[in-house]
Amino acid sequence: MKNTLSKFLIAIVALGLAPFILSLFHMNLLTEILILAIFALSLNILVGFTGLVSLGHAAFFGVGAYTAGLVAQHISSNVIVSMALAVALSAILAAVIGLFCMKVSGFYFLMLTLAFSQMIYSFIYQSTSITGGSNGLSGIPRATLGDFQFSNTVFIFYLVLFVFFIAYACLRIFVKSPIGQVLIGIRENEMRVKSMGYHTNLYKYLAFVIAGGIGGLAGALYTYFNGFIAPSDVYWTMSGAVLIMVIIGGAGTMLGPVLGAALIVSLETIVSSYTDLWMLIVGSVFIIFVIYFPKGIVGIGESIFRKLKGNKQQSEQRKKTRVA
Repeated sequence: MKNTLSKFLIAIVALGLAPFILSLFHMNLLTEILILAIFALSLNILVGFTGLVSLGHAAFFGVGAYTAGLVAQHISSNVIVSMALAVALSAILAAVIGLFCMKVSGFYFLMLTLAFSQMIYSFIYQSTSITGGSNGLSGIPRATLGDFQFSNTVFIFYLVLFVFFIAYACLRIFVKSPIGQVLIGIRENEMRVKSMGYHTNLYKYLAFVIAGGIGGLAGALYTYFNGFIAPSDVYWTMSGAVLIMVIIGGAGTMLGPVLGAALIVSLETIVSSYTDLWMLIVGSVFIIFVIYFPKGIVGIGESIFRKLKGNKQQSEQRKKTRVA
């Protein structure tokens, strides 16, 4: 516990010093990584811990983003108000969609989430008077907190960093809780968990709603960061991108989605500046991970650690043998 807390504090200090070290470009890149890391962590509740593969998670991200933007324009630019409403509406949407999705499983669950997501995308794309339609929602005021305005990149970064650590800590506590352990049990063997008297559909439904709400939180932060939101951020390709982040990083771990988001965002940003075939390269990286490294970046790290630990133990054993 103490070791985990110390690592957490070191990460907070290291990222907190980023504005004093990084350029404006790298600050924006790091901010985007943290936002999408929250988004990936929300999907990981379903994919990694509950075993529900969704291809419609962008719907909650988009609803959260548009809600934050519209609230800032028409009601209040206060970050607490707009963020709370974004999370609430995304969670409500997840609660409604979840009522239908919980009736199916496997491939049918994936396709049903995709269908609902495309319905949300279609509504946003065609509701020109509300969302701006294909032109997107622009002219979003800067987020405020009382008289303070998040008026530049550094302030936005610290807002995103604060929310990221709160979300990460809460999700870590959640997956370690009895509810989180039941979700892991459902992923491993749902029939056995059912036989123990648990209402598995209720637990899966709860995971779906929580994942939707946190996805909306990421969307709200994305609106503060960009000051603009487009229908493409609700399209199924966004759901595919965040699913790739979870799988490449390591589904079912807390650190994996964060590392996956960092890798994918960095690849997209760096590779796209050199070639228009960046999607081909990202796709190739995904294929390599699925075939050769199914446990993701975290799995690779654990394998290296075990190997180094094994070599160290062998070395110590040889020394003891020589002394004897």
